[in-house]
Amino acid sequence: MRPLQAWGIELLVDVRAFPGSRRSPQFGKDVMPGWLEAAGIEYVHIPELGGRRGRQAVDPLLNAGWRSPSFKNYADYTLSSSYEEGINQLTELAQDARTTIMCSEPVPWRCHRLLISNTLTARGWDVWHLIGDAQPLKHVLSAWGAAALIHENGQITYPSTAP
Repeated sequence: MRPLQAWGIELLVDVRAFPGSRRSPQFGKDVMPGWLEAAGIEYVHIPELGGRRGRQAVDPLLNAGWRSPSFKNYADYTLSSSYEEGINQLTELAQDARTTIMCSEPVPWRCHRLLISNTLTARGWDVWHLIGDAQPLKHVLSAWGAAALIHENGQITYPSTAP
């Protein structure tokens, strides 16, 4: 909670596919809005940005730069209209409030938030990672994982070798 308040976060967007936690029930979708609101932070869940995606019906070479099947599957999913709807909803909300996105994985380089951050960065947004009480870390496109290839329509692919 300290990092959110310290950095003036006004909106927390939950990008978990399954927004609950047996281990930490205080982070469940049904409980979080209450304690966040008490701290002056709004809660929104955007299921279209949730992780844990299966294989997608796209050319397997488009995102062959990812070695991890889960990152490759999510990279393939980022080419879908559902993902685009989620990104559009997120950016609309973020225009009016200092926003953070959350998932259950604490570090971005092991989470699908990495690909969401790549999309936002490629589209001109400044993205900062809040990791515990450390200083925010500015997102750098392709700093972790596969090299990104940005297309004119704002989509990103990760071929095995990006130009």
